[in-house]
Amino acid sequence: MTTLRTTGRPSDLRAFKPFLFGQAAAFLAYQMLVVAVGWQVYDLTRSPFMLGMAGLVQFLPQFLLTLVAGHVADRYDRRRIVIACLAVECATAAVLALGSFGNWLTVELVLVCACVLGAARAFESPTTQALLPTLVESALLPRCLALSASGRQLAVIAGPSLGGLLYIAGADAVYGASCLAYGAASILFLCIRSDAPPLRRQPVTMQSVFEGITFIWSKPDILGAISLDLFSVLLGGATALLPIYARDILFTGPWGLGLLRAAPAVGAFAMSVYLARSPLKRQVGRTMFAAVAVFGAATIVFGLSRWFALSITALAVLGASDMISVVIRSSLVQLETPDDKRGRVSAVNSMFIGTSNQLGEFESGVTAAWFGTVPAVVAGGVCTVLVVACWMRLYPGLANRQTLVPEAASPGRGTTGQN
Repeated sequence: MTTLRTTGRPSDLRAFKPFLFGQAAAFLAYQMLVVAVGWQVYDLTRSPFMLGMAGLVQFLPQFLLTLVAGHVADRYDRRRIVIACLAVECATAAVLALGSFGNWLTVELVLVCACVLGAARAFESPTTQALLPTLVESALLPRCLALSASGRQLAVIAGPSLGGLLYIAGADAVYGASCLAYGAASILFLCIRSDAPPLRRQPVTMQSVFEGITFIWSKPDILGAISLDLFSVLLGGATALLPIYARDILFTGPWGLGLLRAAPAVGAFAMSVYLARSPLKRQVGRTMFAAVAVFGAATIVFGLSRWFALSITALAVLGASDMISVVIRSSLVQLETPDDKRGRVSAVNSMFIGTSNQLGEFESGVTAAWFGTVPAVVAGGVCTVLVVACWMRLYPGLANRQTLVPEAASPGRGTTGQN
């Protein structure tokens, strides 16, 4: 990797730039694909349960492959792993595009493709998380995490909106654009050059496989932050039900669904830009708990709203509050984890956080089928606020945490993990 310039601005890090844009391109592709899958499944079945199934089939491979993915990320070249995952996702989008264009795509095949996508993301997500700290100095990591979150959220804003507009031309147009974006992401990750030391390939044992779980369990602040986010997204997430809100409650078309899916990203993007410029420096624990409580309250407002503008606003507030929690949690995990364990710890983090999105979609679909869409969303928001109150009592150390960066953190790049 080229010599890094240490001006204190993350955008000055040359190795960080292809990572930033490559990750954004991958998120753009995924968000476009998700909009098409959700609308197409509901259009073919009119079933909230099948929308939940689309989330479940992505969750299962991520859950089952988590420990394997983390171990792979700590033994092999992380950049190459990410590129391979992006290639698989690109091929999956191509199959969906061809199936839609040829009119032979079935709901069952969509679910199979969603399962393959979940398996690829099971490896991609923790490996990408573990790769970033090897590219930047540890003192800049919180700001780089916020800046990379800005890139992701900008893609999340553009992705659903673009996907909704392209869907007017047909699902094949959305899947084709997603395929191209995945290809661009692969090329950008190929451009990353890292001078990080080679990873030590430890013998594969049961202890090494479960070391990520053991490490998180030994760190109450990390465990509390991850589990808080898990339950808040699991209970308060309502993204799987957005096609129902767009079609049957707010009475909009695919364009409305695209705007609804983009609204949380707008709020998250604005907040991530603010955090990149003004990193959190004190009372980070209470700030995180307050943010998750706002997330729950915004979910309740969205669930009850019948006015499109209010629904968009509630989702934007939801996204902004969630971004605060994401940056705090990600910083705690990456700054306190040695590099030789980052893959396994990031994999467990992805299992808790990333898969909670898909499992939350399944939970939302099932509860909506049982009790109705609006009661399911409102109940999820109320439960999220209750979880915040419980977690503040269970993890007082996290609630009283003042800073993100450990006092003993080295000013150099990352954490070597040499114990």
